[in-house]
Amino acid sequence: MLCSLYIKNFALIEELTVNFNSGLTIITGETGAGKSILIGALNLVLGDRASSDLVRSGTAKAVIEAVLKDVNSEKIGNLLDASNIEPAPELILRRELSSSGQSRCFINDTPCTASLLKQAGEALIDLHGQHEHQLLLHADTHESLLDDFSLTASEVSVYKNTRSVLQGLQQQLASLKKEATTIREKKEIIDFQLKELNSAELKSGEAETIETEISLLENAETLFTLSSALNEFLYDSEHSVYSSITSALHTLEKLASIDKRFDIHIEETRTAKSIVDELARFSRSYASNIDFNPARLDSLRERQLQIQRLCKKYGRTYAELIDLEKDLEAKSALEENLEEEVSRIRAEITLQKAELSGHAAVLSNKRQEAAHHLEQVIQKQLAELGIPHSTFIVSITHDEHQDGEICIGNKVFAAFPSGYDRIEFLISTNPGEKPRPLIKVASGGEISRVMLAMKSALAESARLPILIFDEIDTGISGRIAESVGISLRKLSRLHQIIAITHLPQIAAMGDLHLGVKKSVKLDRTVTEVTPLDDESRLHAIASLISGQQISASSLTLAAELVNAAKSM
Repeated sequence: MLCSLYIKNFALIEELTVNFNSGLTIITGETGAGKSILIGALNLVLGDRASSDLVRSGTAKAVIEAVLKDVNSEKIGNLLDASNIEPAPELILRRELSSSGQSRCFINDTPCTASLLKQAGEALIDLHGQHEHQLLLHADTHESLLDDFSLTASEVSVYKNTRSVLQGLQQQLASLKKEATTIREKKEIIDFQLKELNSAELKSGEAETIETEISLLENAETLFTLSSALNEFLYDSEHSVYSSITSALHTLEKLASIDKRFDIHIEETRTAKSIVDELARFSRSYASNIDFNPARLDSLRERQLQIQRLCKKYGRTYAELIDLEKDLEAKSALEENLEEEVSRIRAEITLQKAELSGHAAVLSNKRQEAAHHLEQVIQKQLAELGIPHSTFIVSITHDEHQDGEICIGNKVFAAFPSGYDRIEFLISTNPGEKPRPLIKVASGGEISRVMLAMKSALAESARLPILIFDEIDTGISGRIAESVGISLRKLSRLHQIIAITHLPQIAAMGDLHLGVKKSVKLDRTVTEVTPLDDESRLHAIASLISGQQISASSLTLAAELVNAAKSM
């Protein structure tokens, strides 16, 4: 239930809090008083697009906050959980709009995106604006309305998921065919390049290994000379380092036998002796194993030149050449295995089409069962709303298509995003007339009543606890207005209803009546919203009957309307 709506610095509203009750809340006021501003504020806090023009002149920012209670919605719970927003006894939706155009959104005081705010609002509140009934004239909205009534959300989801998998396979097949065509067109080039790279016998890390070995062979004489000299210096000369350290160790041992303070240096000297001995052995062995091999050097240089030519030719590094070779091998293998791969994917597509057809049939059957029931409900509702001889038809047709993806029996049909049904509402409002599309038959007042009938029909199965009607009374008056008011009152026993109206017959049905008026304070125009007591309410309803000059008869009629509503 929507408990309250707080608005500050929004359009003509300076600051106000509007409290709502369960049941039917009626909002009335003179044209231009600001009723539409309330709806605009509510739209904004439900994630609608924002404009800095809405911020009250001379203020820094506008704030709109909606407080809802008893929100037992699985969708809301999932949204909050997915966004790491802590649940609370109340659900608080807040929108702040700065004069610079920046907007901030919050759910339960946690920052969120306008998209998340919109998702939360759409899960709780159905706001029917002044021109929304025109949506009924567009057949593409009829499917979603029927699905709401038939509770086919899970079937639609399964169908969509299956169709998505099918489309992925079809794209994969198309891509495979396209790539195969490209490969065929470039087969000679691919074969030549692959043969050339295969014959080169490329190996990972080979270029670095060759470069290192060439450096060693080119510098073999220098390496032999230096390593031999190092061995001579360390070990073989008369005054070698090894000989000197050995003599030093003997002297150190004699010193230690007299003064123990030299003991700690004996082990260090022995270590130094071992290091020199090991280094001398390595340099001796290194010099003896140096390879003086001009033939090997020439072979390596030739191989290096071959690699450099390939890299230059293909404009790639050695590692990239290896990757290219693998890619060419894959393309060559793809062409060889093309028919097998195409057959495999086609078989998967066939299976997926069969699965999609099954889901489409289940969904369509459920829709058709619900459509028959919806027709009866709408016709009953329209009779109560002053169209007693109406015929309402939910037309469900299918498009046969030789390249379609849905196979039912021996026929093939086109697959649409949410099934294979084409759904359109048809109506006849007069006896003997053939039902035709709404856009070709119904007047504005009739469309408003069809929409109200649709809302009433959906109310029994709707997941939306709050319905808001902005001037649902467009194009109606008199007895029909009374019927609409009665329908809204009945609907409010299932859902919280907030309705803006200009008709006394509807206004009299309210459980709570809010009056909207515009005044001037300190040379500024402000809009105020006030809950009306019994007397004020009668005057408000009387003004809808007779205008500003309220007469005794209009007050009497207002009282009669209110009493009649209470007796229902």
